[in-house]
Formats: sequence, C-alpha cells, structure tokens
Amino acid sequence: QVQLVESGGGLVQAGGSLRLSCAASGIIFSAYAMGWYRQAPGKQRELVARVTKGGSTNYADSVKGRFTISRDNAKNTVYLQMNSLKPEDTAVYYCNAETSNIFVAPYWGQGTQVTVSS
Repeated sequence: QVQLVESGGGLVQAGGSLRLSCAASGIIFSAYAMGWYRQAPGKQRELVARVTKGGSTNYADSVKGRFTISRDNAKNTVYLQMNSLKPEDTAVYYCNAETSNIFVAPYWGQGTQVTVSS
C-alpha cells in the first residue's frame, strides 16, 4: 500500500519560514519524481516545486528564490523549505509522486495546511 504522509504545516507570520516533509512508503522512492502542489480556496491545484529522480528541480515562478525542494532517497522523504512566506502562499500543500510509467497513476498525500498571516 502506497502512502505519502505530509507534515510540517502550520500558522506562520508573513516573512517567516516553514519546512514541509513528505515521507513515502510502498514505492521505490528513488524511481519517482516528487513534487509539491498547493490548492488555495476557490483555486485550482498548482505545481509549487518538483524534483526528478535524477535531482533536477523546477519551481513555480511565484516561489522561485524563496522555496527549495530537496529529497533524501535514504529516508524516502522529500522536503520543501519555504522562506519569506507571504499571505498568498496560504493553501493546502500536497505531496505527489509520479513515475514515467504511463500505466501507473500518480500518488498523492492527504495534504497539510499552511496559513500565512499578514
């Protein structure tokens, strides 16, 4: 059974920092690209950051220079370090795991709430 369990969300003031973690089980972690998505109320889910199995990263323009995604294959965990947080970063953040195998659907975590107060 595949599980992606996020942690680290919470309430923080603007300008503050949070570190999200996503622990994966039931998959060969090193074979998956891992991503963080977010969904604010009334908005579509959007990609925040992604790291490939080879370690390449990409970011949404809105978070470049403030957020950093990293992975630890030994711990089957992906992280999202979020600095200089803004109220518009408020959303539920979801962990995602996907493989290049088109016959395997992506996996999602249950989400963790991040709230940034002004």
